[in-house]
Amino acid sequence: MSLVQNSSYYIQLEKKFGASNYEPLPVVLDRGERIYLFDVEGKRYFDFLSAYSAVNQGHCHPKLIQTLVEQSQKLTLTSRAFYNSKLGEYEEYMTKLLGYQRILPMNTGVEAAETAVKLCRKWGYQVKGIPENQAKIIFASGNFWGRSLGAISASTDPLSRKEFGPYVPGFEIIPFNDTEALENSLQDPNVAGFMVEPIQGEAGVIVPNEGYLASCRKLCKEAGVLLIFDEVQTGLGRTGKLLAGDYESVKPDILVLGKALSGGILPVSAVLSNDEVMLTLKPGEHGSTYGGNPLACAVAKRAVEILVEEKMTENSYNMGEVFRERMNILKSKYDVLLDVRGKGLLNAIEFNEKNGKSIAKEVCKKTMELGLLAKTTHDHTIRYAPPLVIQPQEMEEACEIIEKAVKFCLDSM
Repeated sequence: MSLVQNSSYYIQLEKKFGASNYEPLPVVLDRGERIYLFDVEGKRYFDFLSAYSAVNQGHCHPKLIQTLVEQSQKLTLTSRAFYNSKLGEYEEYMTKLLGYQRILPMNTGVEAAETAVKLCRKWGYQVKGIPENQAKIIFASGNFWGRSLGAISASTDPLSRKEFGPYVPGFEIIPFNDTEALENSLQDPNVAGFMVEPIQGEAGVIVPNEGYLASCRKLCKEAGVLLIFDEVQTGLGRTGKLLAGDYESVKPDILVLGKALSGGILPVSAVLSNDEVMLTLKPGEHGSTYGGNPLACAVAKRAVEILVEEKMTENSYNMGEVFRERMNILKSKYDVLLDVRGKGLLNAIEFNEKNGKSIAKEVCKKTMELGLLAKTTHDHTIRYAPPLVIQPQEMEEACEIIEKAVKFCLDSM
């Protein structure tokens, strides 16, 4: 049994033996409970990232841990070479809750998004009648759905793409929140689908104009094209609705979920659609060793049940209103705050430059010192996304930390 060391010890271990694919803040986390994280020295932090919105239900929710333990002692993995007693129950619950006929379980969010792309192409050839190998899928600039070759082929982020080519063909990129651009691209009869985040997360919590999603729905339907919503980050209560598309009552042809689908316990993702789309896949044409495993199914079903039973979506909506109100008051005091935006508990503050630089990273470092963890997305923007179980007094305390950090960073310049 290894002894608990200090933070420096663990940081050096990662630097010596790990890959440099992330740039973490210098904090070593050891334990989590509800909206809080604790480092190896025992210091407590508000978690305002939620593992990029994977921990909507809060860290180590007791009911979810109980399900995990009970199922792990019974059966964890069989592969899809056989039926298992948990998959069907999970599939029935999710399809009835979200109003789809079929669900295809996978593991990570990027894997589910790749699955949606494959499924869309399959539908394009079998149902729409697109000539072989000519199917196109449209994406919005600024999108982010992972780091696979497929995902970076649809990306406009130079850092994601540089020296990873050649890229996957058949993708077209248009501006986000631009219905005219979408309408023009849909003139091509070989377009099979349009995949879009209802709110762009990694781009900086970019909220489209009201009516944009409904217009996308209308245009895609008229053109005979599948509308795909990537709700890996925005789904399952994060934005104050069960799905972000619910704000405009828009139901996509293909829905992609992940992250909070397991409540931060293990990788679980899913693709939902109806028979016309999903049944184009035949046995052997797609799969996953771990996708649909009994442990994941038991945990995912319970994670979503807890979200519904404990009214976390409603709390997300209410606490998001409180957060943005407080941050907009802060914005009125300091012109360095360019914008406060978001829905529910998916929010961002964008900073103007001060003396030629943004203070966003400095604010994150200061809030960490004061006991709140958040992370920049791009150089000028901080995303704030606490677990959906946060209560009013906790939100007030967290906002005070952010306000103190902003004031300190400005006074220090």
